[in-house]
Amino acid sequence: MWIVYAFGSALFAGITSILAKCGIKRTDSNVATAIRTIVVWGFSWAMVFMVGSHRMISQIDAKTYLFLILSGLATGVSWLCYFRALQIGDVNKVAPIDKSSTVLTILLACLFLGESMSWSKAAGVLAIGVGTWMMIQKKEQIAAGQERGKSWLLYAVFSAIFASLTSILGKIGVSGVESNLGTAIRTVVVLFMAWIVVFVAGKQHTVREVPRRELVFICLSGLATGASWMCYYKALQEGPASLVVPIDKLSILVTIAFSYIVFHEKLTGKSALGLFMIVAGTLVMLT
Repeated sequence: MWIVYAFGSALFAGITSILAKCGIKRTDSNVATAIRTIVVWGFSWAMVFMVGSHRMISQIDAKTYLFLILSGLATGVSWLCYFRALQIGDVNKVAPIDKSSTVLTILLACLFLGESMSWSKAAGVLAIGVGTWMMIQKKEQIAAGQERGKSWLLYAVFSAIFASLTSILGKIGVSGVESNLGTAIRTVVVLFMAWIVVFVAGKQHTVREVPRRELVFICLSGLATGASWMCYYKALQEGPASLVVPIDKLSILVTIAFSYIVFHEKLTGKSALGLFMIVAGTLVMLT
């Protein structure tokens, strides 16, 4: 069943990126992240009470709490970087970099979780790495004849690094607690972190100025994120991180498909080949 949960995570994660992009056209990315975290927080705790896992809170040991908190902090940093990158860059450029966290996650899983590295996994990692590099290229046409800054690239890279740390820390954290409860605890950390960033940046007054249409998309992206998390950490709890993460990263297919439909962002031949290599590399790892 962990494979089904992993594919469910990929589907909802892919939808999340598009909904979030629609919600940050005029809204500050940090403010949008903080608002959507409220939705994720509410969704995750509703699931906890639905399945009755709130009764297990007193049974969680200190080590589990520590890794869930660290995972939450890594998630918060990854989110802030990712949605800033989405705001100033193209979805079909940002998403591949973020999904390249698969490579780092697999290496970390082998080092710290003792998961094996077979030849098929190594080949898959290589294909994903090369495919990601091929998708990160200069756009053929630049709006208004001006090249965009490369700051989105830096944000996307940091998003990938902290996303990989999130997976490893989360794997250790959810091993000692019911997955829904572990996700909810992590969300509390992300919620506090996101709003601290908003207040430190002095953006709290802009919350009331968020356009209603964008607010709807932000909330929908929060619901999609909550659903993705539920599936993802259930899959992590039952399956190996080095296989769950690659499946989850197939959300890039959903993201790029919708980026073409919604934002008319087209792939060049080189980018399409890179996407094919990412998907092929992921599938090779599952054989």
